[in-house]
Amino acid sequence: METKAAVTALAALAQDSRLAVFRALVQAGPAGLAAGRISELTGIPPSSLSFHLKELSHAGLASSQQAGRFVIYRAEFEAMNNLLAFLTENCCGGNPCSPVCSPACSPSKASA
Repeated sequence: METKAAVTALAALAQDSRLAVFRALVQAGPAGLAAGRISELTGIPPSSLSFHLKELSHAGLASSQQAGRFVIYRAEFEAMNNLLAFLTENCCGGNPCSPVCSPACSPSKASA
């Protein structure tokens, strides 16, 4: 991950509502959530939620897919893991790290 992409992702997460939305999407796993359900879980009004989802999508941290009359949003786990890898790239000065520094999750782990 390049620095500019990392800054964009971190900026998207540096806001209470967007962080709550992203965490809800991560918790939902690969199945994702409909916008209405995200609104219910986070308490963010739909009019504001669309703005926050757009920012997360622009940062590459979320994606959307039309499913009938619903739009399903999903966390982009590869982007999340790339950001974590970028942040911990030189962790422990190149020495073997503790288990705390292992990769966060993959879509298969998220659904478990």
